[in-house]
Amino acid sequence: MGQLQLAERERLERAFRVPRARAMLGLPVVVVVLVWSFIGAKFDFAKLGEGSVNMAGFVSRMFPPSWDKLGTIVSLLVETVQMAVVGTVLGAILSLFIAFGAAANLAPKWLYFPCRWIMNVIRSLPDLVFALMFVSAVGLGPFAGILAMTIGSIGSIGKVFAEAMESVDAGPMTAMRAVGASPRQVTQFGVLPQAAPLLVSYTLLLFEGNVRGATILGMVGAGGIGLELTTAMRMYDYGHLSAIIICIIVLVTLIDQASALIRKKII
Repeated sequence: MGQLQLAERERLERAFRVPRARAMLGLPVVVVVLVWSFIGAKFDFAKLGEGSVNMAGFVSRMFPPSWDKLGTIVSLLVETVQMAVVGTVLGAILSLFIAFGAAANLAPKWLYFPCRWIMNVIRSLPDLVFALMFVSAVGLGPFAGILAMTIGSIGSIGKVFAEAMESVDAGPMTAMRAVGASPRQVTQFGVLPQAAPLLVSYTLLLFEGNVRGATILGMVGAGGIGLELTTAMRMYDYGHLSAIIICIIVLVTLIDQASALIRKKII
């Protein structure tokens, strides 16, 4: 077995070495911030224990599930998946474009900061706000949900796309620039091939999130299974509510397993 070179050994040791001064200073700060957050958020285990009886009663009313409207549930779940597919593809394409401008190793400063600022603004607004805005613009239905998911994706996935591009090995880029390659060639042949596995992985993660997000967006009339879920809750139709939740769990599990399989093949 070969031995590590001295420089490599020092690099690995630095990775596992925790500076004692920083740890002594950082741990109390973390504890204070954690306690401050618990108190500020009124986190109360006793209150949770007192309410556990009501929670158990709510869950017990959901059984047995009612499968009378299984056809409607499946139809709305298919619509939810269709919304997520379209929203993910459009969101990933737009995120890729803005990520080129938000990657510090690719974009000039005059483009880098505006792109980062746009993503920060989008990320600071909940998807529900976009959904309400587009529902008022194009009316109720899945189209409004797709637009909300697309815009919302730019703020979240655009940032990780940009950071994936910034994390690539700079060696090939430097070599290509040294021989006169254009910025487009550097991006196409020096950055994208290295970042592609991460970009695909993040896109699959975005799709999973959009499936769950579509369920929430539907609550404000943006299509999908969310509106049916909200209606069942308002009508105290616990059997139907239980059937919807079970179907959503099955769908999300299948998508998660499929995504994991695709990631395993790619990365």
